[in-house]
Amino acid sequence: MKVAFISMSGVRVRTRELAELGVPMPGFVDRGNVIASLPSLAGATLAAVTPPDVQFDYFDVADISDHDLLTGYDLVAFSTFTAMAYECYALAGRYREAGIPVVLGGLHATLVPEEATQHFDAVCAGEGEELWPRIIEDARVGKLQSLYRQQDGRVYDITQAPVPRFDLFEIEKYNRLTVQTSRGCPLDCEFCAASKIFGRYRIKPVEQVMAEIDAILEVWRDPFIEFADDNTFVHKKWSKEFLRELRGRNVRWFTETDVSAADDLELIDLMAESGCQQVLVGFESPSKRSLDGIDRGNWKSKRRDTYEHFIDAVQSRGVTVNGCFILGLDSDTPEVFEEIADFVKHTGLLETQVTVLTPFPGTRLYDRLKAEGRLLQDEYWDRCTLFDVNFVPRHMSVEELETGMRWLFEQLYSQEEQQRRRRHFMELQKTRWSAAAS
Repeated sequence: MKVAFISMSGVRVRTRELAELGVPMPGFVDRGNVIASLPSLAGATLAAVTPPDVQFDYFDVADISDHDLLTGYDLVAFSTFTAMAYECYALAGRYREAGIPVVLGGLHATLVPEEATQHFDAVCAGEGEELWPRIIEDARVGKLQSLYRQQDGRVYDITQAPVPRFDLFEIEKYNRLTVQTSRGCPLDCEFCAASKIFGRYRIKPVEQVMAEIDAILEVWRDPFIEFADDNTFVHKKWSKEFLRELRGRNVRWFTETDVSAADDLELIDLMAESGCQQVLVGFESPSKRSLDGIDRGNWKSKRRDTYEHFIDAVQSRGVTVNGCFILGLDSDTPEVFEEIADFVKHTGLLETQVTVLTPFPGTRLYDRLKAEGRLLQDEYWDRCTLFDVNFVPRHMSVEELETGMRWLFEQLYSQEEQQRRRRHFMELQKTRWSAAAS
């Protein structure tokens, strides 16, 4: 049996003015040019739970001809971002017309499984490590089910997760590989689908994560690793044990966490010592007013006064902070654009990522905005880019939100402003080096 896995990925924007401006995602996309290239961890993981007598081939969609289908396969599996769902549906349809069964898994399939079954012979709505082997066995005998789900309330024991097949990748095509240390996030923000869709927060044992890193070191001598977590450093005791082990591996890495990491300066020291290059943090807004109510426990609003401390603690140790902000939160007024620009300037934050509030399907945000009649369209997956507006803001018009976003991009990402932030960061490092030398 031969299986092809196709990863649908890419960054795009539908709003013409923003596309022309070139939306920036620091560390990933610079004015429309992709600078971070990484393969699908899902593909490598599914390959690891595929029976050894099944041939599993991995493909990035960008490497496949727009005109020619892959041939000689008994099953073609897809994983896609919501923003590329329509392209994925169309490509799957071409394989079905050619008589090749297709299956869809991943976040989007789990968010809208009933919709996905209209375009695929089988849909994996849940965690692939558990469901994929069942799909393979059913495909062998020509008895694919239309929908594969985990039992209600059941979550996969990620301590049993296999080491992904990193050896499948053509390493020279990428500049980073991904490792997952945990699944989910305990903060429960209204707009987030990824942190809740696969169940409660779970974490892998340190030795299990290190086995995955060692597998990467076998195929890449000097790797850059992205930890594909929603919130890596939730448990501080685990985090410090992990970073002490990582310190001896001589790798460079990037991850996402929350501001509570800076409550423990030993943890921040260990991040720097173990090769952390950048940490991404969802500040969401510099305004307590705008933060109010975005998560169930109002955790982020309560932690607003620690934002500056986090930035200082991390960047003073030579690690850059990528601060993320969301425009269009319910309490945002047109003043929010200037508030963000001022916050970035006075905190010395080196990198910033600004996106628009996006009601992804399956989120509490989507359900609420739909109930309030504030969605511009009920189905708009090609606009789930994090930059295209598809709802009516509460305290400004759609036009004001789009215009303000363009203005803020021009303020934050001008060559002059980015150089100013880099100079500040380098001056901070000179001060640190001088203090260490004395």
